Amino acid sequence: MVDLSLASLCLITLICCALWVVFFQFHRYNTEHYAKNPSPESYPVIGNLLGFLYNRHRFHDWVADLLATSPSLTIQVNSFLGLSHGICTADPANIEHLLRSNFSNYVKGSRFQSVLNELLGNGIFNVDGEIWLKQRKIASHQFNTKSLKHFISDTVQSQLSNRLIPYLYSACENGELIDLQDVLSKFTFDNICHIAFGVNPSSLDLRKNDIYSSCSSFVRAFDYAVNHSSSRFMLPLPLIWKIKRSLNIGSERRFREAVRIINSFAMNIIKLKEKSCQIGDTNEQESQDLLSRFIYSSSNLEFSEEDDKRKFLRDIVISFMLAGKDSTSTALTWFFWLIAGHSRCERLIYNELSGTSPDESPGIFSYNKLKEFNYLHAALTESLRLFPPVPINSRLTISDDILSSGTFVGKGWFADYSSYAMGRMERLWGANCREFQPERWLDENGVFQASDQFKFPVFHCGPRLCLGKDMAYVQMKSVAAAIMYGYEVIAADGGGRPERISNPPYTLSLLLKMKGGFPVRLRRR
Repeated sequence: MVDLSLASLCLITLICCALWVVFFQFHRYNTEHYAKNPSPESYPVIGNLLGFLYNRHRFHDWVADLLATSPSLTIQVNSFLGLSHGICTADPANIEHLLRSNFSNYVKGSRFQSVLNELLGNGIFNVDGEIWLKQRKIASHQFNTKSLKHFISDTVQSQLSNRLIPYLYSACENGELIDLQDVLSKFTFDNICHIAFGVNPSSLDLRKNDIYSSCSSFVRAFDYAVNHSSSRFMLPLPLIWKIKRSLNIGSERRFREAVRIINSFAMNIIKLKEKSCQIGDTNEQESQDLLSRFIYSSSNLEFSEEDDKRKFLRDIVISFMLAGKDSTSTALTWFFWLIAGHSRCERLIYNELSGTSPDESPGIFSYNKLKEFNYLHAALTESLRLFPPVPINSRLTISDDILSSGTFVGKGWFADYSSYAMGRMERLWGANCREFQPERWLDENGVFQASDQFKFPVFHCGPRLCLGKDMAYVQMKSVAAAIMYGYEVIAADGGGRPERISNPPYTLSLLLKMKGGFPVRLRRR
């Protein structure tokens, strides 16, 4: 009994000593950097975990509140058990430092690659260095061509005329309550599949049958893989999903199966495209899709095996699908939510649209006419300011650094910037920063005026500035114009009225999706 008690006492003493060492090191570490890096709601050992759990349902607003109270618009973030450290900022000068001035010191790194490797592989949004640069050059050349811009515009118009408008007409005539977020997600997925692969999943086709089963399984697998990747990022202890992955159980097993379906579908499409390109049986319109363009662009690149080239093509096209699908539908969902709560803005947009004659079908406007809609462009941009599709972004630090604000960033730290918080900073946008005011983007002549990219980093900044920015605006303006020209969107919850903007219903994921969907009814104009 004496030996047992002595052994227990020794064990307790060792545990207490270990905890004291952890507490001491954590306290010393925080003391050294706290003066320049305020870390609100942070405690020894557990870091910011309590604040995160308590505010998980309003995470982005919690971050915005913390940043707003910091003199430098920057805070330090301390993880559970001190496993990692980092900073989060809403200061444009700091963001310019991260994304342009000292670009080489801030990379995607292991945080992104470990989470997204199975889905994105070595795609452009998941890599750094020479691999990224090579893909960026190829993609940049393609996205700057007029032919691609017009192909995208023509594709959107075709999908609107043949898919979305008939679907909405049927829903309106039958008085259905529809989830507009889901409808827009399916539409943009069909659209990006056409643009990326040259295929039509036809998610909104009212006459679809078993011929679409392959595409449908790809749609379901892609959605699951994206959602699961989001949940990986949000876990306080990444070790949990890594253990499940190593054991191939639960959600990780389902994720692996989803990736298998995605790879199988993508590789089959790539092989068919390669065969078509070799025998020259594709017409000019079909060969405009991104995959065909990348096949031609990569013909001069050296690959050890044919499968390596196909993997390269698969990774880069899947990356653009990820960027072009949910980001656009998410942006449009919040736009219509805000418009439903601001009748004055809705009226001004409709007056602008009705002052121009549509092309061919009602509500379908050409690429050139879309460029004339300054107020619509301003309203979409104002919606993006308040509800950016990617609300927070992250980098990994290679070496110790000091940001423009004097904030210390250590080697191996993550460096986050919150686009969501930036849209709510009074020091950046004035006292009406939480109000939906499209006019803030118009000059005295009513012409749209863009903001500094580091103050409005919704499309990223610097060398990684989004190549698909123009494409995104073409899609958003086309869809918004087509719907608003023909229908009044009536939100079941009343929409984004001014008092609701400070407490919006979003989910916690990589993308700022609306919680519970967006149920609406349509009324013909």
